Amino acid sequence: MNNDITYYSQKRKTVKAYDASKKISAEDIDKVKALLRFSPSSVNLQPWHFVMASTAEGKSRIAKSTDELYPFNSPSIHNASNVIVFASRLEADEEHLKALLAQEETDGRFAGDPETFRAGMDAGRKMFIDLHKGQLNDVKHWMDKQVYLNLGQFLLGVSALGIDATPMEGIDTGVLDKEFGLTEKGFSSLFIVTLGYSDAKNDFNAALPKSRLPYETILTEV
Repeated sequence: MNNDITYYSQKRKTVKAYDASKKISAEDIDKVKALLRFSPSSVNLQPWHFVMASTAEGKSRIAKSTDELYPFNSPSIHNASNVIVFASRLEADEEHLKALLAQEETDGRFAGDPETFRAGMDAGRKMFIDLHKGQLNDVKHWMDKQVYLNLGQFLLGVSALGIDATPMEGIDTGVLDKEFGLTEKGFSSLFIVTLGYSDAKNDFNAALPKSRLPYETILTEV
């Protein structure tokens, strides 16, 4: 494995056609799941839920969100090894906040003076939630952004595993929410990511060079 992380940022490409005969190993799927779980989020809010399809039936259920409005995305869903739905919480409710505190305590985040650190974490998290609920009035959008933060780490991580990926917003989120009962669970879908291995013969993007704006356009150093 190359230790230069910039190598993977330049190596990864959005796949346009998958080789349906190639499957991600169970060992690598465990690593894929870890990437989802250990993503950073503001105040460790972790406002996400994922649906992973590994079977033809599961992928067909996800493809219901593209078949009508975005049929050009359906083949990638069916041919990919795995497909993941990324969803965001509808609200940061007290039940979720208590679950976060309990997990942080279990994981040893409040060593030394548990009651003080627990109370401080709870107060700090609620301060930012209240800021986005009240003053900024964008709490749902704020939580959505945390899920996109997860996506950024995820794409780089799977690239380092040698796995190809395609993030897709060309989906009918209402169809996904209904298909997987996400609204009832307190979530709304945002996008999906197909995973697998490029079909180089049919993936027009595989041989194309990356195109990015130069540093002098995007970077100001002070």
